[in-house]
Amino acid sequence: MRIEDFIERIEEEFEDLEEGTVNADSKFKDILEWNSINALILITLIDSEYDVTLNAKELQSAEKVSDLFQTIKSKVAA
Repeated sequence: MRIEDFIERIEEEFEDLEEGTVNADSKFKDILEWNSINALILITLIDSEYDVTLNAKELQSAEKVSDLFQTIKSKVAA
């Protein structure tokens, strides 16, 4: 599981994002124009790609793409 692959999936899922826009330090809530629809899209992406269910608190507490990735990685390892 690599963060580069996770970033690539985010860029593919959100068509408004140009390739190379997102990096590990990106604040995903800023680049995705954060709203409830984009939150659901991201939750669904994570569930389908990594078989990980994030709760609202976990999503709220993550600021950067790397934070989100670490949360996913910890749940996959569990």
